[in-house]
Amino acid sequence: MIIRYERNGKVKHGWMVEEDHKVRVIEGDIYKIHTAKPIMTGLELPLDEVTLKAPSDPSKVVCIGLNYRDHAAEMGIDLPKEPLMFLKPSTTVIGPGEPIVYPKLTQNLHYEGELAVVIKKEAKKIQAADADDYILGFTCAIDVTARDLQMSDGQWTRAKGFDTFCPLGPAIAAKLDYHHLRIVTRVNGEVRQDACTDQLIFSIPQLIEAVSAVMTLRPGDVILTGTPSGVGELVPGDEISVTIEGIGTLTTHVVAEE
Repeated sequence: MIIRYERNGKVKHGWMVEEDHKVRVIEGDIYKIHTAKPIMTGLELPLDEVTLKAPSDPSKVVCIGLNYRDHAAEMGIDLPKEPLMFLKPSTTVIGPGEPIVYPKLTQNLHYEGELAVVIKKEAKKIQAADADDYILGFTCAIDVTARDLQMSDGQWTRAKGFDTFCPLGPAIAAKLDYHHLRIVTRVNGEVRQDACTDQLIFSIPQLIEAVSAVMTLRPGDVILTGTPSGVGELVPGDEISVTIEGIGTLTTHVVAEE
């Protein structure tokens, strides 16, 4: 699986061999597949000598709201007739273990565990039948939401856009059958969400078609595919994890804004 890691002040991509607790170093841009292909150097590093970063550094995070039937029912909202899109700025993105900061401007912070799609090449007006050609892989995500602001503002930019509101990781599964993946969210070890991607209202190819019809997707951009039922509140001190089969577990925690 593909990771981004920091070592000696430098951030690089690598290939994680989790069973051996090692990282194989990659040189070059993993997205420049048509110009200068990245090189697997043969150099290996112990996994405990590197710091995992968010596996992608996107120009934007495109999110899909209400894409699980049970979550729409949970929120008391009719099923959408087309994908409901909103954006998170790139400054929301953090990596494994980096804390979610609970802002002073909210009193009702919520988690939403999600499967994230990472785009591998520029995508504009892509048909669903061709969507798989534009997918680098998949990772775990948490769409953190200031629920009270979401309800009061009438639109979602502020509620979804605070710094640290989009943890991603731990790695990108480059080859994954995404049609039937179990996704489990835990808070302080207690299961809060447990669902499968076969419950999606709009499939991943349909999402890529819908999003790319509106905006150009750049290499490294991320699409969050929606959250199942079981969303709920976070408070400072909570530990939250999202586990998706074939990818691994993204774990982080909540701290109060200073």
